[in-house]
Amino acid sequence: MAQQARAKTPVEVTGAQSLVLALESVGVDTVFGIPGGAILPAYDPLLDSVKVRHILVRHEQGAGHAAEGYASATGKVGVCMATSGPGATNLVTPIADAHMDSVPMVAITGQVSSAAIGTDAFQEADIRGITMPITKHNYLVTNADDIPRVVAEAFHIAATGRPGPVLVDISKDALQARTTFSWPPRFELPGYRPVARPHSKQIREAARLIAEAKRPVLYVGGGVIRSRSSDELRRFVELTQIPVVTTLMARGAVPDSHPLHLGMPGMHGSVAAVTALQKADLLVTLGARFDDRVTGQLSTFAPNAKVIHADVDPAEISKNRVADVPIVGDCKEVIADLVEAVAADQRAGRSGDYDAWRQETAAWKSTYPLGYSTPDDTSAVAPQHVIERLGAISGPESVFVAGVGQHQMWAAQFVQYERPNSWVNSGGLGTMGFAVPAAMGAKVAEPGRTVWAIDGDGCFQMTNQELATCVINDIPIKVAVINNSSLGMVRQWQSLFYNERYSNTDLHTSVGRRVPDFVRLAEAYGCVGLRCERPGDVDATIQKAMEINDVPVVVDFVVHRDAMVWPMVPAGVSNDDIQIARNMTPTWEREDA
Repeated sequence: MAQQARAKTPVEVTGAQSLVLALESVGVDTVFGIPGGAILPAYDPLLDSVKVRHILVRHEQGAGHAAEGYASATGKVGVCMATSGPGATNLVTPIADAHMDSVPMVAITGQVSSAAIGTDAFQEADIRGITMPITKHNYLVTNADDIPRVVAEAFHIAATGRPGPVLVDISKDALQARTTFSWPPRFELPGYRPVARPHSKQIREAARLIAEAKRPVLYVGGGVIRSRSSDELRRFVELTQIPVVTTLMARGAVPDSHPLHLGMPGMHGSVAAVTALQKADLLVTLGARFDDRVTGQLSTFAPNAKVIHADVDPAEISKNRVADVPIVGDCKEVIADLVEAVAADQRAGRSGDYDAWRQETAAWKSTYPLGYSTPDDTSAVAPQHVIERLGAISGPESVFVAGVGQHQMWAAQFVQYERPNSWVNSGGLGTMGFAVPAAMGAKVAEPGRTVWAIDGDGCFQMTNQELATCVINDIPIKVAVINNSSLGMVRQWQSLFYNERYSNTDLHTSVGRRVPDFVRLAEAYGCVGLRCERPGDVDATIQKAMEINDVPVVVDFVVHRDAMVWPMVPAGVSNDDIQIARNMTPTWEREDA
């Protein structure tokens, strides 16, 4: 049947067979999902596919995050599948997460039979209506003849322009009906014409501002990662010699070791990165969206800077900060054109003089490096030390996937990222429970790489059931649980802003008792469980975990519970008020004097 379809010969099939053939035809090799009544017709022909591997997860949220991890590691569209009603609604969180972070994903859900839609039938939910605000586009398919076209459109929309999630909801009777399948289908998407090539006039104007600037900064966002334009960015940095900052979503877009890289900006960014943005006279913004976690109080952000803003999504440009030079286009094309324009200006003798600015930013980087204080109790383990050593021992070819909270910020700060796609996290939505299933998806996508899930003891307990999926499907991820027995970031805010009133943040995972015991939990799932409770054992424990590659490994790092993430810009205040430690700010006044 598949051979006939590839030969463009129409074949008679069921709607479910048509779905599987369409998935094969768009190049899908992995689907993460769970069967149920409405989607069950699709699972029967899926069993016969020799091209599509289905991985049975333990919760639909795990399927969605695994699809995200797969997509983030490869750039290909991730695919997840669930049944109607609660199966579909369990995908809402990963769909919203993918929408916020521009992850290309197609979610396929079963729906009750078309005659029952709207009757509150068993396991009916209007998943199309529910997900309308958090998808690029979505479909309800009730006619089997439409399945090939809809699948082709869904994958095209998910992967082009600004990537994002697309939902395909298919009624059970459409999956069961007879139809014909041929490939490729013809489709038209009136109104969907994402612009890839930037306008040459805007490029020339941007080059003019770059030549005139005295204190420019390259403000690099996740769009550079999604567009696979890190090589072009590296050439642009080398050509212009402009200091660069990479947001949480862009870690690895420029190697951390590059001398012009100032670090990550934002609420927990480096002093050099935050201050460079504040004191800049030009922001060359590439695939970033002026998120509140970067800007702080928006009205005080980079007050003296002109803005060049390049983004593939025109809705992002001037949404939060008005752009002096708006550029709509794919970052890969935009940066390549900027390289040509700036190089032409330099050959004509029009180039910027940034020597003094580079020296100033380098001085901030040297004076205020990222660091941390060791606990007063010398027997306690500093979480930053664990993550720093994890990055150093595992190396830059590994993939690091974080949950959300303190451990996420420390992983962004203290692992050295030297290549794109080595860092996967939930940025915009901040989804606890992201790490384990997303790491699973990344490992499926890149089985030859070491994949670490750096998780908190709170995050880990939300989705650790996917360890069973990893064991059964031979997906040997490694999990570092940064166990401070608390909801760490919430506890930090309670320490700083709520007079140390620790309301409902104690998880009892290491202090006094272990509920649960993460080592025994790992062993119950068939994983190797390790525990590290002393600073002197950190390296040896990581090395032991690195030597185990046939099953998943879970390491319970019992760490100092009062460690905090610094630097920090408190929510809603100006980035000028950055603190390098509790009640400590950089001494700009003395330096200016």
